[in-house]
Formats: sequence, C-alpha cells, structure tokens
Amino acid sequence: MDKMPRWADVALIPILNLVIAFALSALVILAIGEDPVEAVSLMVKGALGSTYGWGYTLYYTTNFIFTGLAVSIAFQAAMFNIGGEGQVVLGGLGVALVSLYIPFPHWTLALIVAMAGGAIFGAAWAAIPAWLQAKRGSHIVITTIMFNFIAFSLLNYLLVNVLRPPGEMNPATASFPETTHLPTFQDMFSTADNVVFRGAPVNVSFFIALIACVAVYFLMWRSRLGFEIRAFGKSPQASVYAGISPVKITMIAMLISGAISGMMSINNTMGQAEQLILNSAEGAGFVGIAVALMGRNHPFGVLLAAFLFGFLAQGGGELALWMNIPRELVTVIQAFVIMLTGAMDNMVRWPVERAFIRAAKRGER
Repeated sequence: MDKMPRWADVALIPILNLVIAFALSALVILAIGEDPVEAVSLMVKGALGSTYGWGYTLYYTTNFIFTGLAVSIAFQAAMFNIGGEGQVVLGGLGVALVSLYIPFPHWTLALIVAMAGGAIFGAAWAAIPAWLQAKRGSHIVITTIMFNFIAFSLLNYLLVNVLRPPGEMNPATASFPETTHLPTFQDMFSTADNVVFRGAPVNVSFFIALIACVAVYFLMWRSRLGFEIRAFGKSPQASVYAGISPVKITMIAMLISGAISGMMSINNTMGQAEQLILNSAEGAGFVGIAVALMGRNHPFGVLLAAFLFGFLAQGGGELALWMNIPRELVTVIQAFVIMLTGAMDNMVRWPVERAFIRAAKRGER
C-alpha cells in the first residue's frame, strides 16, 4: 500500500481536522474566561435539544446544502466559485418576481416555478464570470468576488427604488401571496395535541435540498457530463487531448453551480421571510465554501458538513444569548475548520498517511 485507504481520506481526516478546530476554539473560549465544556453543552442543547432548535439547525443546513453543492461542482471543474452570495441574491430576485407577479393556485406549483426562477437568475449571474474565464482568461476568483458586490448594489437599488411598495420605509418587497407560502415542519408534523417545531423556519425546502444531493451525485458520478467535468478538473490539458471543450465545461459547470446557489432562495426568501429583503443571502454563499471543502466535494460529504455548520450557526446563537461569548465565535470556529480542511490539510494528512503506510509495511513482513 502506497497511500492511505479511501475511508481514511473521506472520514478520518475531516474528523481529525474537526477535533483540532474545536480544540483550538476551546482555547479561545478559555482565553476569554468562559468554560468550554459548558459552552459545548449549551450549543448541543440549543441546536439539538428541542424541536425548535432542530428546526433552526435544519433551516441553516438547507441553505448550506445548496451553496455547498454549488461550490463543489465548480471545484470539480477546477474553479473556485466565490460568487455564491451574489448568485443567491440574484436567485432571490428571481424567486421574488415569480412569487409576486404570477398568480398561483397552490404552493406546489409556486414552488416549482420559483425553483426555476431562482435557478435561472442564479445561473445567469454565474454565466458572466464563466464567460470571462472561458473566453478572456479572467480569473474566476476575482470576477466572482466582484460580482458579489455588484449583486448587493443591484439588489439595494431595486428594493429601494423599484420593488418597495409605495409608502413603505423598509427596503423590501411586499409580502408574497398566501398561495406561495411553503409549509413549515410545524405545519407538516404537528398535531392538535402536540405542536412541534413551533416558530422554526425549517420548511419543505429541506427535502428539495436532499433531492438536490441525490441529483448532483447522479450528475457528477453517473453521467457522461459529470465525467467530463471531473476529468477537466483533474487535468485540463489531458481533457482537451481527449476531446473535451474547456469553454463548454467551464460554462456548464458554472451555470449549474450558479443555478443551485440561486435555488437556495426558495428556503430563505420564499420559505422563511416570504418577501425579498436586503440581507437575503445570510452569508450562506461563503459558508458553502467551507462546506464543500470539508465535504470533499461529494454530495454526501456536503450533506454532513452542512449539518455541522447548521449546528454551529444555531448553537452559536444560543452561546451569544446565554453566555458572555460573542456570536462571532462561530465565525472563529468556521475559520479554524476552513484553515484545517483547506490551507493546512496536509498538516494532518501527511502524518496519517505515513502511519497507514508504515502499518501496511509491518503487516507485509
């Protein structure tokens, strides 16, 4: 054996990275004079100790599944799509226009059309950086970052000057019609005698996110297009020799990535806010980068990593509420996870890999 087994790369390395990230976070909590054991206990209780906590955890998880899948597809094509925030924002605009100006008889039809609207707007916003990369050689990281700021400015202008109802001061659209409101888990799972997920925003979009994981798996690992995307990401030069068009793959991968980011807005814009607001992306586009890194760009890994970050988002809110710990600590933990799963991944990988190789050699003797 000249390398460690696949299961160690997929599961063991991320778990070790996570353990180190939490250990470093515990040191930060100690440094500000708080008890890390109590903090972890409070996070677990706040995020998983009630249906209300589960509701918020799964709501954040839904957002992170969409953005994590979007980033992972771009990664597979050797592109670093940092434009998830902007693509979510423009996807929200597509969802809002569909919800406000098309009369729907039922939420099921509204959901299908809103998904299409969010996907089209998100893909359109990703298409411009993709074309600049494919045709002009512009770096995808730079263009997608800049397009985030353009999207924020465009949304701000539209909400203030175009979509805001007359007489309203809040920069937001009108509330969506009731026939577009998505059923929440409280609506779906409560009974007359037992109300669960009370007030939590998690809704039917969670199941759409799970379906998206399955769809991305079959696209990337069970289709010719997915093979071409992964082959191009592994070696652009070799893929060209095999007849794969770099322009085609760059455009298609980014369009799919942008479409999935845009579809996130069915959860936060259509399902939770029920109107388009300024901070509609909620930072999920950037968290999706960490989710994709930790999930090893695989849909199942993205699902698990999204749940972890959903837990951190909800649990971190509980920390800020009940302890003298700022909510920004969650950002610190996320930063440690990103640092260890990205820039410093080899710090953990190399010792583990050498340990497996030494063990295999001893077993051959």
